[in-house]
Amino acid sequence: MIQWPFQGAGRPVAFLVTGVLIQLAVLVVMALPWIFFVPRTLAATLLAVLVPLAAVLLAGPSLTEAQHARFRTRLGVDIPSPYGGPRPPLPEWLRSPAGRRQLGYHLLVGPLLALGAVFVLLMWATSAVAASVYVWIWLVPPERRLGQAGYTLSAAYATAAGIALLYAASWLSGALTRLDTRTAAARLGPSREEQLARRVEDLAESRAGLVDAVDAERRRIERDLHDGAQQRLVSLAVNLGLAKATLGDLTEDARRVIDEAHREAKEAIEGLNDLVRGLHPAVLEDRGLDAALSGIAARAPIPVGVTVNLPSRPSPAVEAVAYFMVSEALTNVVKHAEASRAEVTVECLDATLVLVVSDDGVGGAEPAGGTGLAKRVASVDGRLSVDSPVGGPTVMTVELPCAP
Repeated sequence: MIQWPFQGAGRPVAFLVTGVLIQLAVLVVMALPWIFFVPRTLAATLLAVLVPLAAVLLAGPSLTEAQHARFRTRLGVDIPSPYGGPRPPLPEWLRSPAGRRQLGYHLLVGPLLALGAVFVLLMWATSAVAASVYVWIWLVPPERRLGQAGYTLSAAYATAAGIALLYAASWLSGALTRLDTRTAAARLGPSREEQLARRVEDLAESRAGLVDAVDAERRRIERDLHDGAQQRLVSLAVNLGLAKATLGDLTEDARRVIDEAHREAKEAIEGLNDLVRGLHPAVLEDRGLDAALSGIAARAPIPVGVTVNLPSRPSPAVEAVAYFMVSEALTNVVKHAEASRAEVTVECLDATLVLVVSDDGVGGAEPAGGTGLAKRVASVDGRLSVDSPVGGPTVMTVELPCAP
């Protein structure tokens, strides 16, 4: 129980000693001009102050690395870098908010904490001397020790005071270490805004990776269906057709069964074609957005004009979103708009792919802010807007990233 306050005090003490040594190096640099000469003019005084200060500013990144190493090796605390990548060059570092925070630590907070550490270390030394008075008092010559009446009672008081100070020094060491850790995390690490910005970047990268992975999995399923189940159904339909054409001695019931099976095989092929196109049409991957949208327009029961003007192909995920937005929009036009014609326009303005689907129908479409269309567009950082007054026309505008 007596040892409890001192358990684990070694690491904070070593941590404080290392901090004092780092700040002592800064103090030596600041004091060098005053050691070698005494400035007598204003210009010499300014030089004696500004030159060491400039040296400390230039050494700011190195001091930050030294402090990071101190926290990591002495306490096992890893303060993250405030930069997303490598440290910027010195001029940019000096102008950055992170650089200014770090200089504030090295020039103001660090020296104050080092001063507190010196006080705590002196308390450790003083309390150790006082608490061990019964040990080292025997080093005093006997005639001097015995000639002082009452020394035994004084030594008891000194021992009690030394033990109390040891408890206080142990507590102060931990408190000062915790204060330094919190301060360094705020000054030498990223600010809360920088942490949130980095978190947003990480989430954006994770979402982009997830979208790409889902799109790749969709393309894989489409290829498997197209090359596997669809080909088998086609082969089955061909064989049934051949059987119906070549086998002339079949009974009426057998011919009716073959006709029914042939019809269902063709319907299954047509349904599978629709499913494959809904997953990821092969023409989109092979020939791009222009050909894929032209295919949608050709299958529509109303005339649909398609204009695609893209300098280069966007990313596969963006192409897929654009394709499905047009497909869903034209499906809604045919079902609900009572339109006689529709227009699809796709072009790249600056770094934005602008997709517009319009029709001459009756209008009155609900805004798509909370639908699956809006969520699909938002998955690639896009925007969706719908203008559909009663009486028409309806114009759906989609903005997507145009970068390849």
